[in-house]
Amino acid sequence: MKYLFLGVFLLIFTFFFYLGLKKDPTVIPSNLIEKEIPDFNLEKTNFFPFFERSNLLENKDIKIINFFASWCPPCKVEHPNLIKLSKKFEIYGIAKKDNDITIHKWLKKSGNPFVAIGLDNDGSASINWGVYGLPETFVVSGDGKIIYKHVGPITINDLNKINEILKIQ
Repeated sequence: MKYLFLGVFLLIFTFFFYLGLKKDPTVIPSNLIEKEIPDFNLEKTNFFPFFERSNLLENKDIKIINFFASWCPPCKVEHPNLIKLSKKFEIYGIAKKDNDITIHKWLKKSGNPFVAIGLDNDGSASINWGVYGLPETFVVSGDGKIIYKHVGPITINDLNKINEILKIQ
């Protein structure tokens, strides 16, 4: 009886472990999906166009919001893919706890995929958007609702997935 109980326990454990391995680690549940974009306040930069929440609601185009920082190594990894994505869609950048001059130098050297950038120096916008780490990317529908959240750097595979999502919209 003891071995039967142990066997059943191991079988159940193995089943749930296997299910966990199949999950995409970049997909983190967000209670913001299908909800309107949250309120947020950003500081202006000295070098880039500034944006506010109202800019994301101005027209019915799909927009992409990317939380990043110039000091963030994964943000630098995803940067070439953001450049590619920016050729098709408007990307707005929210720089978390970063320095305006450092951002300017980095984007001048690496290219700027952003239509506009706002500074989130106190981290409040990140909290309102449910950002856990950097980079994180959100796709916002034309009516101002969040339709997709991506956690981590955008790879080529992720770029293809995002393009498919955007085609459906």
